[in-house]
Amino acid sequence: MDEEDLVPKTRKPAPRNLDPMSIDALEAYIAELETEIARARATIATKSVARRSADSFFR
Repeated sequence: MDEEDLVPKTRKPAPRNLDPMSIDALEAYIAELETEIARARATIATKSVARRSADSFFR
C-alpha cells in the first residue's frame, strides 16, 4: 500500500482570513455563505423526499 492511498482525496479548504476584510466585504461574504447554506438545505429536502419515496416503495 502506498502512503498516497492513506491521504484523503478531498481536503477541506483553509478558513478564509477575515482580519483584512472590511465590514462591507464581511457582510457580502456572509450573504454568499447564507445563499450556499440555503442551496444545501434545499438539496437535502429534495433528497429526503426521494429517500422517503424509495423507502415506502421497497417496504
